[in-house]
Amino acid sequence: EVQFVESGGGLVQAGGSLRLSCVASGSTFPGHDIGWFRQAPGKGREGVSCITANGASTYSASSVKGRFTISRDNARNTVYLEMNSLTPEDTAVYYCAAVVCGFGLLPKFDSWGLGTQVTVSS
Repeated sequence: EVQFVESGGGLVQAGGSLRLSCVASGSTFPGHDIGWFRQAPGKGREGVSCITANGASTYSASSVKGRFTISRDNARNTVYLEMNSLTPEDTAVYYCAAVVCGFGLLPKFDSWGLGTQVTVSS
């Protein structure tokens, strides 16, 4: 099982940008599709974006398509989420996880890190 540590969140004004990082432990990281999820206060966890193990394919939810870009560096066991044109609706705790990435993303394991808080002010 792979474990993750998320970072890069913070407070940003609407229209601003942030880059989140997800560092994984474990030698099996390159073999996993990885996804980002978010959970806003009072709401359920939402799948945001994912990338396949070899980085060849990605998926992004319609709510973030064209604004968020996912990438990975298998040599660094790291997945990134570049977030641009942020809006207050993007305010949430962001988590990464091993997933099955296709026309959506499904968690492989019920194991979650602490996440990183993103707050977008209007």
